[in-house]
Amino acid sequence: MKKFLDEDFLLENDTAKALYHEVASQIPIIDYHCHLITAQIACDKKFENLSQIWLAGDHYKWRAMRANGVPEHYCTGEATDEEKFMKWAETVPDTIRNPLYHWTHLELQRYFGINELLRPESAKGIYQQANEMLVTDDFSVKNLIRKMNVEVICTTDDPVDSLEHHQKLLDDGFEIKVLPAWRPDKAMAVENATSYNAYLDRLEEAADTSISTYLDLLTALQDRHEFFHQMGCRISDHGMESFHSDEFDHLEIEKIFLKVRKGRKLNEHEVNQFKSAMLFELAVMDNDKGWAQQFHVGAIRNNNSRHYHELGPDTGFDSIGDFSMAHSMSRFLDKLDSQDLLAKTIVYNQNPVDNALMATMVNNYNDGVIPGKMQFGSGWWFMDQKYGMINQMNTLSSLGLLSRFVGMLTDSRSFLSYPRHEYFRRILCNLVGTDVEKGEIPNDRVMLDGLISNVCYENAKNYFGL
Repeated sequence: MKKFLDEDFLLENDTAKALYHEVASQIPIIDYHCHLITAQIACDKKFENLSQIWLAGDHYKWRAMRANGVPEHYCTGEATDEEKFMKWAETVPDTIRNPLYHWTHLELQRYFGINELLRPESAKGIYQQANEMLVTDDFSVKNLIRKMNVEVICTTDDPVDSLEHHQKLLDDGFEIKVLPAWRPDKAMAVENATSYNAYLDRLEEAADTSISTYLDLLTALQDRHEFFHQMGCRISDHGMESFHSDEFDHLEIEKIFLKVRKGRKLNEHEVNQFKSAMLFELAVMDNDKGWAQQFHVGAIRNNNSRHYHELGPDTGFDSIGDFSMAHSMSRFLDKLDSQDLLAKTIVYNQNPVDNALMATMVNNYNDGVIPGKMQFGSGWWFMDQKYGMINQMNTLSSLGLLSRFVGMLTDSRSFLSYPRHEYFRRILCNLVGTDVEKGEIPNDRVMLDGLISNVCYENAKNYFGL
């Protein structure tokens, strides 16, 4: 019987062990999509306790706690940090077979050297031990990043963001690249005229221009896009239920924009037309600059209306959706490709039912020039777990080229999430190693080492130009 979380965790054969320990574990991390707060990196923040760095903003943990009967008071409410941590410790034993159980103990081991299982009986001691470390200089945010051998971080930033903290990191000479990534979702969110106009007011200020027409909007976004590029941005990101690809006329889009700018509510057809036009124009901007564009599709968000009104978005009330993907995705990509305007593209799928659809659809638009131009992205959100990663890589291997895959990202708000890269790398090495042991892949270490190195690091570095 293997020991829990030992050095060969998730590695089931000798080839897998060699690939991980001799290759994957040595490679730096390129975290090309995350939600870390740049201001906390720039000021080299130190967290007061384990609850603050571990539980604040982590809707994965909040969902598990609620499912375990923990009142909201201990999730997002007014309970003390220690009380919240104790309730999390009560929940952890009940997360067996959920990735949270693995992630929790990997993070305790890798950052704090704590090998004890987190449970109610051990919670107080673990909390005190970790807290004593967190207040030291060795556990400042920058040193936590250094500890995990991170080379590049791409944050998630709105077009109106000043990027002042990215600039400070540049000025300070921080050796780890912290680059912005362009997330223009709010520039498309015309469903609510009041909030949309408030956003446009902020965009006017950021771009130092007035926005009275649709052309003004595109000009302001182009200005901000150029600024992001100058700050090192090479990646965009969009979070959508499905692709927006309705036919549209530019004069009609101008009328729709003027209507919403006057504070009037748009109908569903107008919303879809406007979003289709905007998504196309934003994709053209990315292509013009040689960026890679990312599309996170398939989540149905804010399902619990009561909690949404009480707590807001990103608090743990989202789920897998079952949206129609094929036709809208094909229309969107084909329109760009037919005009030679299709940028490097990564699509992340939330519903595993659509895995093969996504993998085959993106491969329709490879151009024979850029290796791996069209990517079926890593397991995302609810698929960011052992079986989701295996299914994604099996589908990609069967229908595309695993060798061109740009690999894993954290997609996290926590500075303690970098062991997720280790988790992915162990799963990848085991997947490849098992096929070698079965005689389905040649036992050629030069080829195998190159594959692991490329998927874990080289492909992303080359793809994003980092």
